[in-house]
Order: sequence, then C-alpha cells, then structure tokens
Amino acid sequence: MNRGLWCVIILLLLLSTGSPATAETLRGMVKAVHDGDTVVLVGRGTGRVTVRLYGVDAPETRKPDSPGQPFGSQAKRVLMFKLLGKEVVAEVQDRDQYGRAVAVLQLAGRDINAEMVAEGMAWAYRQYLGGPYASRYIALEEQARRQHRGLWRDTNPQPPWEFRRGQKRRR
Repeated sequence: MNRGLWCVIILLLLLSTGSPATAETLRGMVKAVHDGDTVVLVGRGTGRVTVRLYGVDAPETRKPDSPGQPFGSQAKRVLMFKLLGKEVVAEVQDRDQYGRAVAVLQLAGRDINAEMVAEGMAWAYRQYLGGPYASRYIALEEQARRQHRGLWRDTNPQPPWEFRRGQKRRR
C-alpha cells in the first residue's frame, strides 16, 4: 500500500473513534452543603444530585467517626453562604467512585470552585485537576498561600487526602 493511502486510513480511524464527550450541564438549586467541596443540587429534570466540586479538595469536616480538620467547618460555612438556596449551573466534568457528579459550579458567571481555592478554603486538587482549570486553580492556591488566606494561616496545613489516608490507617 502506498503512503498516501495509509495516511487516509489512519485519519479515518482517528475520526471514527468518536468525538470528545459533550459536557453535561445541570441546573438547579443548592438544597444542602455537606462540606467545603460537596453540595446537593435539586433541579427540574435532574432530581436530587450530589455534586462534588471539580479540581478542589477542602479540609474535612467532623464526622461521627472522624475528628475533622482545622478550617473544615469554616470551608463548609463559606460554601453554604455562597450557594445555599441559590440557583447554580454545574458543568459536569466526570462522575466519581460514589456516583457523584464532579462539576465546576457557576453562580451568576462566577466559578465557585476557583473562589474556594482563592479564599484559602480548599486546595487545588492536582491529582484530579486538568484541562483549562489546572493552571488557574494552582495559581489561585499559590496566591492564597502567599497572602495567608484561610487555611494558609496555618504554617503547615495537612492536605485532606493525607488526612483521609491517616484516618483509614487508624481504623
């Protein structure tokens, strides 16, 4: 086979493997805030959906079997103040292992995920962060660190993923 035909075949194969998935968009009212990075959204046609904020990880709140982290309850309160009872748009990026929608929450054009990082209420969750949000969220975290906002008032705050790992070992 000649080289030109191979190029056409490869191009056709690449085009036939599917187009990028269109992002799912949910609209609804925030009915509950579980913690600094998880809310419950209720909307027409979507029902009740638990939404995990994409690309951020807030300090853990106290639970019956876990003491929680410094700034966990503050992060939850900040998110409640921003969103509880308000209509939001959730731009779903993924679904997590618990079936939650993992999304960027928009309120009147504001990126709430970015605000939580910028205010020092959450880390940029590098392990699960990509695309156009990665550099922005990481830059916002670095700025919050420099300005000692929120959890960055502590000299060495423990990231939530390390805290969760430690809690699992204790059980």
